[in-house]
Amino acid sequence: MKITILCVGKLKEAFFREASAEYEKRLKGYAELTIREFPDEKAPENLSAAELSQVLKKEGERMGHVLKDLKGYVIALCIDGERPDSVAFSRHLERLTVEGVSHLIFLIGGSNGLWEELIRSSDYRLSFSPMTLPHQLCRIVLLEQIYRAFKILRKEPYHK
Repeated sequence: MKITILCVGKLKEAFFREASAEYEKRLKGYAELTIREFPDEKAPENLSAAELSQVLKKEGERMGHVLKDLKGYVIALCIDGERPDSVAFSRHLERLTVEGVSHLIFLIGGSNGLWEELIRSSDYRLSFSPMTLPHQLCRIVLLEQIYRAFKILRKEPYHK
């Protein structure tokens, strides 16, 4: 299985970078993982609706230029997506594999969210919570849940 994570923004804090590195290492035995970061658009704190739309569009277009060259099943992380538990998420990934999907592409927006055009064009919408998560934390949760899904599917113990 090939997994690509396209995300806006870098992991700035050392603890996020360390957590990401740990899960990337753990996932090596299960999948070929690529993480591609895109710069977040510089914007003032209080954006108007029009300014927010422009920021999301610029970030989304950067991601979209790379996405158009990738072939795979696209999963957009967004607050209004489906909220499966870990077992249901692992079964969803298993179903995709059985159906012949060999490349999963996850999209994570920046601090202002993900461009609606990318959400609309995705194959699946995934949410970890109705609460807003910082995009850096969202990436770590995603990596952990992908790792957990593989452990569940292979009936391997998960050390907590």
